[in-house]
Amino acid sequence: MPWNRIIYAGTANKLFVVGCQDSANFEANIDITPFVTMGNGGVTCTANCSVEANNVVASECNGIGCCQISILDGMRSYSLAFDTFYSNHTTIVTYNPCGYSFLADQESFKFRGIPDLNDPDFINRTIYDAPLVLDWVIENNTCADAQHDLDSYACVQNTACVDAIDSGIGGYRCSCLPGFEGHPYLSPGCSDINECADPSSTPCSMICTNIPGNYTCSCPSGYAGDGRKQGTGCKRQFPVMKVALGVGFGSLFLLIALIWMVFAGKRRRISKMKELFFQKNGGLLLNQLITPNTHDNMEQVKVFTIDELMVATKNFKEERIIGRGGYGTVYKGLLPNNQIVAVKRSKFMDEGQIEQFINELILLARTKHPNVVRLLGCCLEVEVPLLVYEFISNGTLHDHIHNIDGASWYSWSNCLQIAMDLANALAYIHSIPIIHRDIKSSNILLDDSHTPKISDFGASRLIPSNHTHLSTVVQGTLGYLDPEYFFSSQLTEKSDVYSFGVVLAELLTRTRPLLPGRQMDQNCNLAACIIQSIQEDNLFDILDSQLIVEATQEQLIFIANLVQRCLSVKGDDRPTMKEVAIDLGGLCKQPTNLSPIEREM
Repeated sequence: MPWNRIIYAGTANKLFVVGCQDSANFEANIDITPFVTMGNGGVTCTANCSVEANNVVASECNGIGCCQISILDGMRSYSLAFDTFYSNHTTIVTYNPCGYSFLADQESFKFRGIPDLNDPDFINRTIYDAPLVLDWVIENNTCADAQHDLDSYACVQNTACVDAIDSGIGGYRCSCLPGFEGHPYLSPGCSDINECADPSSTPCSMICTNIPGNYTCSCPSGYAGDGRKQGTGCKRQFPVMKVALGVGFGSLFLLIALIWMVFAGKRRRISKMKELFFQKNGGLLLNQLITPNTHDNMEQVKVFTIDELMVATKNFKEERIIGRGGYGTVYKGLLPNNQIVAVKRSKFMDEGQIEQFINELILLARTKHPNVVRLLGCCLEVEVPLLVYEFISNGTLHDHIHNIDGASWYSWSNCLQIAMDLANALAYIHSIPIIHRDIKSSNILLDDSHTPKISDFGASRLIPSNHTHLSTVVQGTLGYLDPEYFFSSQLTEKSDVYSFGVVLAELLTRTRPLLPGRQMDQNCNLAACIIQSIQEDNLFDILDSQLIVEATQEQLIFIANLVQRCLSVKGDDRPTMKEVAIDLGGLCKQPTNLSPIEREM
């Protein structure tokens, strides 16, 4: 006889870690014996926090205060190895005395942010509010194999056998055939549903005839129609009118048919071209990668049609353009749900990198960080794929730095906050690991509250596991480009650190990277000039005067030295973005210069 097996539902459950500097290593048992784990040593989920609690966002479990990973279908048991980066957890941050890891239904558990991190009764919350979802199958056979042995076959009369593909361990389940009801596992099985039994609820307007598993509707003599209440019903026949109407409608139908054939041929050609572009741009690979993960936050990877985006951008009108660059044009779009988006129309696409493009597309769509512009989806029905991003309303950091009208936001505290947010975002991107490869002030967008968001991942590269660098054709923007990468073509995360150093120097001096001003040598770029000024003890000659008033001398020297380290010629001498974020976080805690009113008090 077949036997049932209870398993964990991989599409419904996830592994969660809630805490600060805590991680859990997860290993899954997908068979009874021997013990089989998935992956090399399992997978790890890590939750980090900064000293300041403002980076922890409620309802976002993206690695800051809370992380989550998916599990495999068919898992029978699992083991967790929980670890914290410090021996005494209470010394990590003041708002998180303990860390937790658990398996739970992803729809039931919602991260509440700081209240969860600081809740001494959090473990009871997971017991009552975060249940597990279990599944079951009839094990050991597919439907084809099971039907060869009728003595052990579990499905009874009038049932259908369905292979349990979603279980992860095989097996099958039984269900009643359409038009039948009952128990698909117990004799006598499923019985026919008599749709004609209740005249008041029958689907037929006049004559209903029940047949096994279905029914038919018909009309009596003298009536015409399909006999269905939801169809044409039954209507009396009028032969003379029928002939007249037939001639008139026949002529009209012929004319419509001719017009339809012309337009249908054109639509077929357009449809075929869309399908060819979709396949050329990796559409089949994208469908293979996202279809098994429809419950794994993959609703974010929306594949738009070109018709949807043409409506959203008013056929890519000139008035909808919100940005132009070396890689393409960005349009403002409005979706049917009134969501405003940014649609990027690239100029070219390397057909030899399609597989990498699709893998990076899915990875970027899953990337969630408050300081990274979210990728919402793509369109592959055109010659060069279109990318759809969330719309950021307040322009670029470059515009705000160099536009006199934007001077009202410029202050030491705002510059420091923007720098720290960008450092945290780059540290997060590098942990994936992705190298952006084109960090510059014009690729950093600001929202209405001047929160920075890194955008334009068109030149980004995903670093394969067990690799520290990539050998690539040099790409980037002059003035921001890492000189070591320029000469060696060896791309590392330290290349982004160098570009960040240029952006930070640009923020502190309000000077363009290739258009130095004030007392700077006209023949040098900003990176070389600020390093020269630090070495010659002329730092305060090139910093913006407002920062000199608001910040202390020690703060300005500290951040200038940080810029100098980021701009080191050798990548090994540069700090990591995580180290930069820690240094900037410490700088935020230091008091600034007092205003004249504060000094009088």
